[in-house]
Amino acid sequence: MRLLITRPLPDRVMQAARARFDVTARENTLPLTPEELRASLRDYDLVLPTLGDLYAAPVFADVPEPRARLLANFGVGYNHIDVAAARAAGLAVTNTPGAVTDATADIALTLILMTARRAAEGERLVRSGQWQGWHPVQMLGLHVTGKRVGIIGMGRIGRAIARRCHFGFGMEVVFHNRSVTDPGLPARQVPLVEAMAADVVVIAVPGGPATRHLIDAEALAAMQPHAILVNIARGDVVDEAALISALEGRRIAGAGLDVYEREPLVPEALRALDTVTLLPHLGTAALEVREAMGMMALDNLTAFAEGRALPNAIA
Repeated sequence: MRLLITRPLPDRVMQAARARFDVTARENTLPLTPEELRASLRDYDLVLPTLGDLYAAPVFADVPEPRARLLANFGVGYNHIDVAAARAAGLAVTNTPGAVTDATADIALTLILMTARRAAEGERLVRSGQWQGWHPVQMLGLHVTGKRVGIIGMGRIGRAIARRCHFGFGMEVVFHNRSVTDPGLPARQVPLVEAMAADVVVIAVPGGPATRHLIDAEALAAMQPHAILVNIARGDVVDEAALISALEGRRIAGAGLDVYEREPLVPEALRALDTVTLLPHLGTAALEVREAMGMMALDNLTAFAEGRALPNAIA
């Protein structure tokens, strides 16, 4: 079966893919162009896409009888794929849950600590050569230990963040989730407004129409002036304009972001703020994690080719 891999993947994954499929691998690291999206449906049996490969409804509409039968997404998030339109066109869609959980939770903790303790700002100060030495009231930040963390979304990643915060830093955990759930550790499920009132707020919900701008101006208004917001979910879960307004008005103390509303575009207003930690979507950026994601995507592809049930079909 002909397989298109839309972005360069780790060598181990590519070798495994070539051993099983007739592989065409793009060398370009940018998302598929509109024409490439349509050609992928016309010319290949299987596609392994990833973040930014925008399989929207018009793409499927333009290829009414696609050759492709599976989009095996590389990543747990799939809001770049219109799943309903894919199904209507006869394509199954899978993703790679589980493989990304701990790495993404680690990045959440990285952003919490970097933002609360002003680490990025401090590094810039040292690199600029302007640091004049230690003094007792220099760059005072938020002491994380023992504070309250509000986690928005208590799925696999939310639970992993909660464990790190509670058992690692003695934080009180409150969370907001669309359904009642037991996170398996001391934590209280609360309304969104109460979770937003924590000292540290972490966004860990899936992307998609249901969560777009979930964190809007009203939600941000519930935050405390000393609090920080961390987003490791999808960029458009947060209304970026409302966040910039809250930061510029000092209505919240800071933000740590690994994702953005219009990636890779990061507004100048965000880049200009010293109170914001900005990472280039590093959530799963560790070799063993990306290998695990790739092998999970290949498991889905192989199962499809062999006529077996898809291990990670998107319901």
